[in-house]
Amino acid sequence: MDGNDIGKGKCPVMHGGMTSMGSSVMSWWPNALNLDILHQHDSKTNPLKGINYREELKKLDVEALKADLRALMTDSQDWWPADWGSYVGMFARTAWHMAGSYRTSDGRGGGNTGNQRFAPLNSWPDNVNTDKGRRLLWPLKKKYGNKISWADLILLAGTIAYEHAGLKTYGFAFGREDIWHPEKDTYWGDEKEWLAPSDNRYGDVKDAKSLSNPLAAVQMGLIYVNPEGVNGKSDPQATAYQMRETFGRMGMDDEETVALTAGGHTVGKCHGNGNVADLSADPETAGPEFQGLGWMNTRGRGVGRDTMVSGLEGAWTTHPTQWDNGFFEMLFKNEWTLSHSPAGASQWVPISIADEHKPADVEDPSIKTIPIMTDADMALKVDPVYREISLRFLNDFNAFSDAFARAWFKLTHRDMGPRSRYIGPDVPAEVLVWQDPIPAGNRGYDVAAVKAKIAASGLSVADLVATAWDSARTFRGSDMRGGANGARIRLAPQKDWAGNEPARLARVLSVLEPIAAATGASVADVIVLAGNVGIEQAAKAAGFDVTVPFSPGRGDATQAQTDADSFAVLEPLADGFRNWQKEDYVVSPEEMLLDRAQLLGLTAAEMTVLVGGMRVLGTNHGGGKQGVFTDREGALTADFFVNLTDMAWKWVPTGANSYNIVDRKSGAPKWTASRVDLVFGSNSILRAYAEVYAQDDNVGKFVQDFVAAWTKVMDADRFDLRA
Repeated sequence: MDGNDIGKGKCPVMHGGMTSMGSSVMSWWPNALNLDILHQHDSKTNPLKGINYREELKKLDVEALKADLRALMTDSQDWWPADWGSYVGMFARTAWHMAGSYRTSDGRGGGNTGNQRFAPLNSWPDNVNTDKGRRLLWPLKKKYGNKISWADLILLAGTIAYEHAGLKTYGFAFGREDIWHPEKDTYWGDEKEWLAPSDNRYGDVKDAKSLSNPLAAVQMGLIYVNPEGVNGKSDPQATAYQMRETFGRMGMDDEETVALTAGGHTVGKCHGNGNVADLSADPETAGPEFQGLGWMNTRGRGVGRDTMVSGLEGAWTTHPTQWDNGFFEMLFKNEWTLSHSPAGASQWVPISIADEHKPADVEDPSIKTIPIMTDADMALKVDPVYREISLRFLNDFNAFSDAFARAWFKLTHRDMGPRSRYIGPDVPAEVLVWQDPIPAGNRGYDVAAVKAKIAASGLSVADLVATAWDSARTFRGSDMRGGANGARIRLAPQKDWAGNEPARLARVLSVLEPIAAATGASVADVIVLAGNVGIEQAAKAAGFDVTVPFSPGRGDATQAQTDADSFAVLEPLADGFRNWQKEDYVVSPEEMLLDRAQLLGLTAAEMTVLVGGMRVLGTNHGGGKQGVFTDREGALTADFFVNLTDMAWKWVPTGANSYNIVDRKSGAPKWTASRVDLVFGSNSILRAYAEVYAQDDNVGKFVQDFVAAWTKVMDADRFDLRA
């Protein structure tokens, strides 16, 4: 609806504001670049500007908060009564479903931003009633205020829930900072309806590995797999194949998958005692009277035994508020048959079961109910690999408990980045390889002496800058992985990535590594310093005397500290900053540039100035000349923007991603360009930035802004500088 629609019986009023999402000013041009994903790096939406969360955390009474959470576990509220008088299952699920949206492919999703508070996650079908979990936590968020983020609070509540149930948890770290708007950068799929069939996500739905990247969930609005089976049709083995792929895409191996599935279903229950049609709208759609709560059952009491969530109905274990081995005992000591819940959902129930093994009703302990298993649960029994692991856990409860505690810690911390970002008294001492450990680096060496050796090395500006860039560009602000710290560019698998030009990289490292050894600097520091030296030389060639900021202290990771398989997902398939892509993709080169810029945490202006500067420095992959709009290659000039905006030139397509820049009068070719180059002149927003740097009076500003953006990328993973 547009803002001027006149409803029946209502007085007409004209207003000019585009006040609903249904009528975007850009909806006329659906293929336009979504630069909003860079604009969201702006801090304008943050009401806590000026408040340092890491400093606020120092004021938090952690033990008092944990005590309040333990008390909350059994403080049943009339508006949303606790099952069996315990919120253990509620808080475990709320935390799980926030953390469980994480995927390794691009590091997006997960729990490190509190994104579950906003659409679309707050209204995913799989997240039904997580809104109640957050609302139950509100009194504690209100009490502790800025000293605890929603992200930390939700995940801590889940951890305390398991502790309250009887699990010896592995640990917990604070340090997650909330966002204040929906994440516009995350692609969750192109389906137009919730729970649309999986087929469009797969090359072949029967081949789990054909799931489209970067997706991990099998259907729109799900965290992992459909609990009723592939496309809602029960087939535990087919579900197992999907589980292996989707859990793998969020960094879990087979043992972790079994532990998480079983441990997640050791507490709590499924809710489906009613009709899905009787639920109110999701939180994002519901009317003002619902106050941000959705999915309220409009029939009967709508709570307790009448609660509706997934549509499945029943608990998995005899004692659903206790941490025990009841899940595996229930799964393997009973035979199961396919049945349906009162809501009509497919679920497995035991063919026969003694009363003493039945879970009690959530409101009346004298009433016994039938336990259930989902298709994913049955997959643990049917799939040969999962079955072997499950039987081991059945016979060794301590092994199961330890495996789950570790997997739960990984699930809730995988997207936090390195251990240096962990805060709090319960941070485990053990260093885990999935945390991408990096030894502390030396800060006490002579930086000037290192720079002098680099300058005298004979390496070109392009060599120096490109190597530093390749080392740093792997950083992902989504899950805080990658970056220049650790110098993993010299290790497998990174040293062999096509985008890093392995032969050139080896040649440059053969010069830089001896400098590091001779000066006491880390290789990581020397690589970044080399890039800085190259930029200083290029700026001097352009007539500017600049010093690029540098902070020593990076460390050098070892091969043993590097999980090659885990790092494989960080490989860039394209890098518009160096005018390169590995092969042709359905997604345009400029869109891939935009995605990389977003993960690097860049604004649109910073992306623009970096591309323009990198071109004139001659850092194109393989020495390519596309976009090198200058006769002074190697000098840090604004020539890229000056010539891009000069109407003396004409832009002539010569291929799918190639153009000639020709003299408008004579037709003589001058330069070549890619789509990434020309988008800075064709896109109206990017052209506005390009024109700023093309102005005669902004030559100095261009150099300053390039240096600032460069430093931002080089220091993106220096969390030690922001402690």
